[in-house]
Amino acid sequence: MGRPVHVEVSLDEVGGNPSRLIKKFIKKVKKSKILDIVREKRYYEKPSAKRRRDRMNKRRNAQKFERDRQKRLDIKY
Repeated sequence: MGRPVHVEVSLDEVGGNPSRLIKKFIKKVKKSKILDIVREKRYYEKPSAKRRRDRMNKRRNAQKFERDRQKRLDIKY
């Protein structure tokens, strides 16, 4: 598949608080995008469908960036 990703959190790292340990572990898993990769590879996706999805995501991100840019430019201090 890919290179293995190891996520570790120790109790010393969070000061012995188990609830903070769980939160920190979840945050590290999200940052390493392990779950995103697993969801992506769960089912086969045709290359054309993947390209289409990537193209739509690029378009959506560009529109969002342009909206934010327009907001910034319209605000006058």
